[in-house]
Amino acid sequence: MLGTTAAERGREVRTKLMAAARQLIAERGWSAVSTRNLADRAGVAPGLVHYHFDSVQAVLRAAATSAIRDLLGGVGSALAQADTPDQALALLLAGLDGYTGTDPTSLLFAESYLAATRDPAMRDELTGVLDDFRRQVAQWLAEAAVSRPVESAAALAAVLDGMMLHRALDPALTSARVLPVLRRLLQNDATDGKGASS
Repeated sequence: MLGTTAAERGREVRTKLMAAARQLIAERGWSAVSTRNLADRAGVAPGLVHYHFDSVQAVLRAAATSAIRDLLGGVGSALAQADTPDQALALLLAGLDGYTGTDPTSLLFAESYLAATRDPAMRDELTGVLDDFRRQVAQWLAEAAVSRPVESAAALAAVLDGMMLHRALDPALTSARVLPVLRRLLQNDATDGKGASS
């Protein structure tokens, strides 16, 4: 670390702590992560955990929120590649096929949602990430002239969450199984919208 500034060293420690937190949440579960095992995994002194974060919970919240934001960040690129709502739906669902439900990202995802039911600060942070995701999808759907884009984005987010959570119980829950059903629902929604306007 010779030649690095204190700010750079601080950023490096925070990065190590957040990476360790991501791993430990998936391996041990949210409530089993302690200051000591977090510091050990990050390769830093235990005192640095509380120097850089208010608490272990704060590290876990920051790590989980950034991981979920990274996961959902792929949405923008998927939407940019799609010319139609159907293509966008296929790309979004296919993006989940790489997750088994028992892989580290899926486990972190499930643990984070569970933690949000008990920790108001985590709930607020996760709600913010979800709201950003829904807004991005709703905007794209509106530009693609999909009826009820806000409601459709909320339903799509719930389906994607459900697939991530259910995959551990049903590994066969793939985009190939879900896509035809969602296509039918979108077609019915389009038909209902036409009926309502006439």
